Amino acid sequence: MTTSLSHKPYRVGRSRTGLGLFATKPIKKGTKIIRYFGPLLDSKKKDEDAIENKYLFELTNRWTIDGSIRENVARYINHACRPNAESDVKPRKRKVFIRAIKDIEPGDEINYDYGTDYFKAYLKPIGCKCDACEKKRKKQRAEARAERVRLKEKAERKAKREAEKLAERRSKERKAKAKKAAKANGKVANGNALNGKALNGKRLNGHSLTAAAGKRVAPSKRAAARVLQA
Repeated sequence: MTTSLSHKPYRVGRSRTGLGLFATKPIKKGTKIIRYFGPLLDSKKKDEDAIENKYLFELTNRWTIDGSIRENVARYINHACRPNAESDVKPRKRKVFIRAIKDIEPGDEINYDYGTDYFKAYLKPIGCKCDACEKKRKKQRAEARAERVRLKEKAERKAKREAEKLAERRSKERKAKAKKAAKANGKVANGNALNGKALNGKRLNGHSLTAAAGKRVAPSKRAAARVLQA
């Protein structure tokens, strides 16, 4: 939905929050853009004081403008925490004008600060969607993503270091086992060498094998005498 008001420097158009009021011509700082108007409600009258809607604009403790009527195009102006316009209230005249507080370019959305009470009652519960707050949330989301990436990279580096330490520890354990096995094999080999020397006749219980063999095969003198007598 877009409403064109060619004789006015604004139009109603689609905004982030629904409908909004947009500049169609350059609007200089200080310019009165539009009047916010509607029936005056008297707080001293119970039936009028009981009226509730989000377009009420309080002038004084007694008088409030009910801006919910369709003719009040100014009701389409959205809130902004960093606005380009402001409400110029004339309590005695019971009038409110929306005035530019900075130069507004064609296509820019016109907005003003609704005030703390309205913000707390209507905007804070759902989250303000003005450009300033959207940029703030976007920045916070970017920072949160960056923090998640940082923590993920930190966790990956930690896991890599732990894996490297584990691999190094296992490597040392394998080397230690290999060294221990090699040492054990060396002892067995040395034992076999000693046994081999004994079997080769070099030594057996402190006696020479050849000497022992000589004792078994050499004929005694008595046996040799018997042979000669025969």
